[in-house]
Amino acid sequence: MENGFSSDEDTDVSDSEVEDYEEESYTALRTGNHRICNPDGTFRCPFCAGKKKRDYQFKDLLQHATGIGASSSRKGSLKANHRAFARFLQRDLAPSISLPPADLKAAVTAAAVPSAPRSPSPSPLSSLTTAAAADSEPPPEEEVFVWPWMAVLVNADPSDAEGETNSLADQLAEFHPTDTVFLHLEKGGRSTGTTVIVKFQHSWGGFENAMYFEKRFKASRCGREQWIELQGDVSSTLYGWIARSDDYNEDSGIGRYLRKHGELKTIKQVTEEENKEKGKLVANLAYQIDVKNQHLHDWEVRNNKTNLVIHQLIYEKDKLHQAYNDEMRNLQRTARDTTLKIFEENEKLKAELDLKRKEVESRSKELDNKEAQNEDERKKLDDEKQKVEEASMLQKETEEEVLRLIEEQKKEKEAALARVLQLEKEIDHKQQLELEIENLQWNLKIMKQMEGEDAADIQEMEQKLEREREELESLNNTLIKKERESNDELQAARKELLTGLEDLLTGRTLIGIKRMGELDEKAFQNAAKKKFKSDEADIKAAELCSSWQEELKNPSWHPFKIVVTNGKEEELLVEDDPKLKKLWIEYGDDVCNAVKTALKELNEYNPSGRYVVPELWNFKDGRKASMKEIVQYIIKHWKSSKRKK
Repeated sequence: MENGFSSDEDTDVSDSEVEDYEEESYTALRTGNHRICNPDGTFRCPFCAGKKKRDYQFKDLLQHATGIGASSSRKGSLKANHRAFARFLQRDLAPSISLPPADLKAAVTAAAVPSAPRSPSPSPLSSLTTAAAADSEPPPEEEVFVWPWMAVLVNADPSDAEGETNSLADQLAEFHPTDTVFLHLEKGGRSTGTTVIVKFQHSWGGFENAMYFEKRFKASRCGREQWIELQGDVSSTLYGWIARSDDYNEDSGIGRYLRKHGELKTIKQVTEEENKEKGKLVANLAYQIDVKNQHLHDWEVRNNKTNLVIHQLIYEKDKLHQAYNDEMRNLQRTARDTTLKIFEENEKLKAELDLKRKEVESRSKELDNKEAQNEDERKKLDDEKQKVEEASMLQKETEEEVLRLIEEQKKEKEAALARVLQLEKEIDHKQQLELEIENLQWNLKIMKQMEGEDAADIQEMEQKLEREREELESLNNTLIKKERESNDELQAARKELLTGLEDLLTGRTLIGIKRMGELDEKAFQNAAKKKFKSDEADIKAAELCSSWQEELKNPSWHPFKIVVTNGKEEELLVEDDPKLKKLWIEYGDDVCNAVKTALKELNEYNPSGRYVVPELWNFKDGRKASMKEIVQYIIKHWKSSKRKK
């Protein structure tokens, strides 16, 4: 199946149905759902898609369709299709491709078969060829005409040129001219009459009208030959003919006008130029179709990639939800099992107490019924009752105490863990001091045992070392004091720089002011655009960012843990904190990382206040800017502004 038609192997029809099948095939061909023209200007048969030869000239294709349609050995469906195709080529395709009359007549003559089922109605071009052949032979292909098509009309009425009458326009109306140009010519000092150049359409329809124009004047013996014979006659008789090379090359007003507004071409040249233009148009359209198909393919690939990413994200989201639900289900199951176990133990204890109570009550009744029961037994029974009630109350208190002890044990474990870490620090410090003392004692022992030195020298050396130690300690205290003063001055200078450089350090600069602990709004805006509509995304992003900025100020939320690495304590962020985990599930990595970064900055720069603080920052290296870098930047900016002034 190709282009909506069935091949001859698919179906067959009887001879009585050939006529109807031919009409259906012809109607389908006229709808345009077929491919007949190739990009290179050749043609193809839509009913012979599987054959080796697929490229035909128009004449060969018409002969192919007519031959198969008239064959007696072919199937009925194939003959009907090719008969309809032959009709379509002659009636519909030939006028649309502007086939020259000579080529069309040759194609029809070559394809004619005596046994054809019906003769197609003549097209406008074939009727022109038949009418022109009745009076004279058609012009050969080598005959040269003036292009665009023009005709010469002499002895016209001068009043028509001045617009006084419309008799000439009425006479030429049946030839459908596009324009008429009046030329007033003189020869030998006297007027030769008014000559009119009649212009026709730049198509084969215009050529048909021009040939019909010449035929009419020839039939009235008012053609070019008669005008040449009676050239001295200036009577009012109109003479007309189609412009050819003789008129074009004539040294007169007619020749000059034709050379200025036209050129000489044969029918073959006009046909080749038209075919060339059509070939270019077809190639251009084919190229545009290929480009659009490639664009469509690219968009399909992009769409498939996007769908794949979306499906992958949905799968990962479902997987995270499933893992979260499984974990919550396990926690609920564990809590439920623990609660059931406690309830079962309580029920068991209650059952034992009820059994004891019933036994006591039964025994009490028996004792009441006995008259011989003495007072001691009655007291003993009351004591047992009281003990049972006390045991019940004790059981209740015990349960409350167990819950309280569990909570206290949890707190004691946390305190013990903190105490262990503190003791480890103290032990490390103590071991370091002991090691220093041992080293000093060992050095002292070595010095005492040195040969050639007596006790006085050793004592003198000890005093000297003591003096040096005191001097070093004094120097150390002085240095510490100066360091504190320098640090205080440095911090005061940084604060003054922060205050003074707020207006200077704006925009994209190497050294700037960064608000430590402030959330990155861009991450929240990107997440809100993905989750909410565009008109409410900015509002939702602002609300979410503001709520988490307030959450960072909450002193009760401190998702950090202390880890000892190489003898040093470090505070690390708890990655599986419930709040951070929930935030990551709802809004993704960017928002969660922004909150983590703000938490780390607050814990480093303002752990007690938990509010945003400004800091001079080196944005290139992503670190705190040194005083040297700040001073260098200020000097560079000052020199630049001074140079501009």
